[in-house]
Amino acid sequence: MKIKESAENYLESILILQRKNGNVRSIDIAHELSFTKPSVSIAMKAFREEGYIIVDDTGNITLTKKGQEIAEKMYERHQILAKALMALGVDEETAYEDSCKIEHHISEQSFKKIKEYLDKQQ
Repeated sequence: MKIKESAENYLESILILQRKNGNVRSIDIAHELSFTKPSVSIAMKAFREEGYIIVDDTGNITLTKKGQEIAEKMYERHQILAKALMALGVDEETAYEDSCKIEHHISEQSFKKIKEYLDKQQ
Protein backbone atom coordinates (compact mmCIF):
# COMPACT_ATOMS: atom_id res chain seq x y z
CA MET A 1 0.00 0.00 0.00
CA LYS A 2 1.34 3.44 -0.97
CA ILE A 3 0.87 6.11 1.68
CA LYS A 4 1.31 9.83 1.33
CA GLU A 5 4.59 11.62 1.91
CA SER A 6 3.18 13.45 4.95
CA ALA A 7 2.20 10.13 6.53
CA GLU A 8 5.68 8.76 5.92
CA ASN A 9 7.15 11.84 7.60
CA TYR A 10 4.87 11.44 10.62
CA LEU A 11 5.73 7.76 11.05
CA GLU A 12 9.45 8.39 10.63
CA SER A 13 9.26 11.19 13.21
CA ILE A 14 7.51 8.89 15.69
CA LEU A 15 10.30 6.34 15.22
CA ILE A 16 13.02 8.95 15.74
CA LEU A 17 11.29 10.37 18.82
CA GLN A 18 10.82 6.88 20.29
CA ARG A 19 14.53 6.22 19.88
CA LYS A 20 15.45 9.58 21.34
CA ASN A 21 12.92 9.91 24.18
CA GLY A 22 11.37 6.50 24.75
CA ASN A 23 7.80 7.74 24.96
CA VAL A 24 6.11 9.79 22.26
CA ARG A 25 3.06 12.00 22.65
CA SER A 26 1.25 14.16 20.10
CA ILE A 27 2.83 17.32 21.49
CA ASP A 28 6.31 15.86 20.85
CA ILE A 29 5.41 15.22 17.22
CA ALA A 30 3.96 18.72 16.89
CA HIS A 31 7.22 20.22 18.17
CA GLU A 32 9.40 17.94 16.03
CA LEU A 33 7.54 18.73 12.80
CA SER A 34 6.52 22.32 13.66
CA PHE A 35 2.84 21.44 13.21
CA THR A 36 -0.09 22.51 15.37
CA LYS A 37 -1.33 20.14 18.05
CA PRO A 38 -4.80 19.93 16.41
CA SER A 39 -3.22 18.94 13.06
CA VAL A 40 -1.20 16.21 14.74
CA SER A 41 -4.25 15.00 16.67
CA ILE A 42 -6.23 14.62 13.43
CA ALA A 43 -3.35 12.71 11.83
CA MET A 44 -2.92 10.45 14.87
CA LYS A 45 -6.63 9.61 14.82
CA ALA A 46 -6.33 8.58 11.16
CA PHE A 47 -3.18 6.54 11.85
CA ARG A 48 -4.88 4.80 14.75
CA GLU A 49 -7.88 3.95 12.57
CA GLU A 50 -5.61 2.65 9.79
CA GLY A 51 -3.61 0.50 12.20
CA TYR A 52 -0.28 2.34 12.02
CA ILE A 53 -0.14 3.36 15.69
CA ILE A 54 -1.55 2.50 19.10
CA VAL A 55 -2.28 5.23 21.63
CA ASP A 56 -2.50 4.13 25.26
CA ASP A 57 -4.63 5.65 28.03
CA THR A 58 -1.90 8.12 28.96
CA GLY A 59 -1.50 9.39 25.39
CA ASN A 60 1.73 7.55 24.60
CA ILE A 61 2.00 6.64 20.92
CA THR A 62 3.54 3.38 19.74
CA LEU A 63 4.04 2.23 16.17
CA THR A 64 2.37 -1.02 15.18
CA LYS A 65 4.28 -3.54 13.09
CA LYS A 66 2.73 -1.99 9.97
CA GLY A 67 3.70 1.54 11.07
CA GLN A 68 7.16 0.44 12.18
CA GLU A 69 7.91 -1.10 8.77
CA ILE A 70 7.13 2.15 6.96
CA ALA A 71 9.00 4.27 9.51
CA GLU A 72 12.11 2.04 9.33
CA LYS A 73 12.07 2.13 5.53
CA MET A 74 11.88 5.93 5.47
CA TYR A 75 14.53 6.29 8.15
CA GLU A 76 16.93 3.99 6.28
CA ARG A 77 16.35 5.89 3.04
CA HIS A 78 16.92 9.20 4.83
CA GLN A 79 20.22 8.03 6.33
CA ILE A 80 21.58 6.33 3.20
CA LEU A 81 20.69 9.20 0.88
CA ALA A 82 22.22 11.76 3.26
CA LYS A 83 25.37 9.65 3.44
CA ALA A 84 25.53 9.48 -0.36
CA LEU A 85 25.10 13.23 -0.71
CA MET A 86 27.78 13.92 1.89
CA ALA A 87 30.13 11.53 0.06
CA LEU A 88 29.61 13.74 -2.99
CA GLY A 89 30.66 16.80 -0.99
CA VAL A 90 27.29 18.19 0.12
CA ASP A 91 27.41 19.69 3.61
CA GLU A 92 25.68 17.67 6.34
CA GLU A 93 22.76 20.04 6.96
CA THR A 94 21.89 20.31 3.26
CA ALA A 95 22.38 16.56 2.75
CA TYR A 96 19.84 15.72 5.47
CA GLU A 97 17.36 18.32 4.24
CA ASP A 98 17.62 17.08 0.66
CA SER A 99 17.53 13.41 1.60
CA CYS A 100 14.23 14.03 3.38
CA LYS A 101 12.78 15.27 0.10
CA ILE A 102 14.35 12.58 -2.08
CA GLU A 103 13.48 9.61 0.17
CA HIS A 104 9.80 9.80 -0.75
CA HIS A 105 10.25 9.93 -4.51
CA ILE A 106 13.25 7.77 -5.39
CA SER A 107 12.50 4.41 -6.99
CA GLU A 108 13.29 1.21 -5.11
CA GLN A 109 15.75 0.25 -7.87
CA SER A 110 17.69 3.53 -7.66
CA PHE A 111 17.77 3.41 -3.86
CA LYS A 112 19.09 -0.15 -3.86
CA LYS A 113 21.83 0.77 -6.33
CA ILE A 114 22.90 3.77 -4.21
CA LYS A 115 22.95 1.57 -1.11
CA GLU A 116 24.96 -1.15 -2.91
CA TYR A 117 27.44 1.46 -4.16
CA LEU A 118 27.94 2.91 -0.67
CA ASP A 119 28.35 -0.57 0.82
CA LYS A 120 31.16 -1.30 -1.68
CA GLN A 121 32.93 1.95 -0.70
CA GLN A 122 33.29 0.93 2.94
